[in-house]
Amino acid sequence: QVQLVESGGGLVQAGGSLRLSCAASGRTIRNYAMGWFRQAPGKEREFVAAISWSGGSTFYADSVKGRFTISRDNAKNTVYLQMNALKPEDTAVYYCAVDKSAYRLGNSPTDFGSWGQGTQVTVSS
Repeated sequence: QVQLVESGGGLVQAGGSLRLSCAASGRTIRNYAMGWFRQAPGKEREFVAAISWSGGSTFYADSVKGRFTISRDNAKNTVYLQMNALKPEDTAVYYCAVDKSAYRLGNSPTDFGSWGQGTQVTVSS
């Protein structure tokens, strides 16, 4: 069973940047795609970005495309989300998760499991 711990959230002004990290323990994640999701108060959890097991393919929600970059370091068992040009509507709790199946790239919350506890991102206007 893999455990995921997110970090790097905080309060930032609109236009600012944050870098989120997701550290995995318990087993390697090198054969699994990883995803970032977010949930704002009163809203459903939504997909943000995903990266294939090799790091060679990435996929983004339209709302963050061009501003966010997902990456991974399999040697460190860690996934990152670089967030630039942040907007107030990016305010949410951000979660990372592991694809339930190896060697594929999911893009729906139901494709992923082993959710972390989340890290709060707040963007002020």
